[in-house]
Amino acid sequence: MSKTTIKLALTGLTMLAAATTAQAAEVTLTLSHFLSPKAPPHSKFLAPWAKKIEADSKGRIEVKIFPSMTMGGKPPELYRQLRDGSADLVWTLTGYTPNVFPRSEVYELPTVHQGSATATNLAIQENFKLIAEDFKDIKPILIHVHAGNAMHMVNGCVNKPADLKGMKLRTPSRTGGWLIKSWGAEPVGMPVPAVPQALSKGVIDGALIPFEIVPPLKVHELTKCSITGINDSRFGTSVFLFGMNKDRYNSLPADLKAVIDANSGAAIAKMAGDVWMASEAPGKALQKKSGSPVHNLDQAQTDAFSALSKTVVDRWVKEVTSKGIDGAGLVKAARSSVTKNAK
Repeated sequence: MSKTTIKLALTGLTMLAAATTAQAAEVTLTLSHFLSPKAPPHSKFLAPWAKKIEADSKGRIEVKIFPSMTMGGKPPELYRQLRDGSADLVWTLTGYTPNVFPRSEVYELPTVHQGSATATNLAIQENFKLIAEDFKDIKPILIHVHAGNAMHMVNGCVNKPADLKGMKLRTPSRTGGWLIKSWGAEPVGMPVPAVPQALSKGVIDGALIPFEIVPPLKVHELTKCSITGINDSRFGTSVFLFGMNKDRYNSLPADLKAVIDANSGAAIAKMAGDVWMASEAPGKALQKKSGSPVHNLDQAQTDAFSALSKTVVDRWVKEVTSKGIDGAGLVKAARSSVTKNAK
């Protein structure tokens, strides 16, 4: 056999191997979200989840992730993209589409979430049947929260609600907006990727966000103080939806559905919570390194904010009850489960 023949044969084998590899996946799923690939939700949660799906399916499922809205559209459009099938999977904030998820809002209320993403995630799973109606149009992979909102302020620390009077603060959700209003401040709704520019241009005086988002958005370079309640308690949290298009899920063969199911809900709730809790430390460290304090309110100061938080919970209960939802029952069940899982 001549060298030319051998070379052609090897080339053919290489091309065949490449083609076989490319054809190995029976199903390719697209996953869209609004954060950069450097952000912990992408690098610590979504990317590892995708790899596990591929491994558990023995390569029959491939998950292609499109961060930073590279599939097109804006963050508030992600749920619509999921429902209409423009993306097979999305990870988004439920608060970006107000009034669509009325029951699951209970977990973002101040005084319900107590500062542990892990505890609240487990509570959501325990009581999922109580909020399942919110997600009837999609296949939920995981409904979860982050560690909770701290106040990140441009002009320094605050100690009481009156210190915020007249200031403009970024809110992640409508209930977060209610909370900010109760403090005498003005809520400004915006997706989290818009926060750095809004801070730098003076559009807002501060933002309610967790510490895990500080490094990728360089919030420590734009603010002079971060405030939490006593014992690192937070000012509510945000509820996230990681979901799959229902028709796309139903189109899968039973064994591949089983792979998705085995990596959904209770199977990944604790892991996701632990990821979000571990992601807080780097943001706090960067804030301190920049010379800006992480300011913990004392008990009396925390109580002053908590007293106003109660008005938000009461308003939410009244509103959802008027829609035929047992708001008081949801708050009671959520608080009980969160407290139990926090121990």
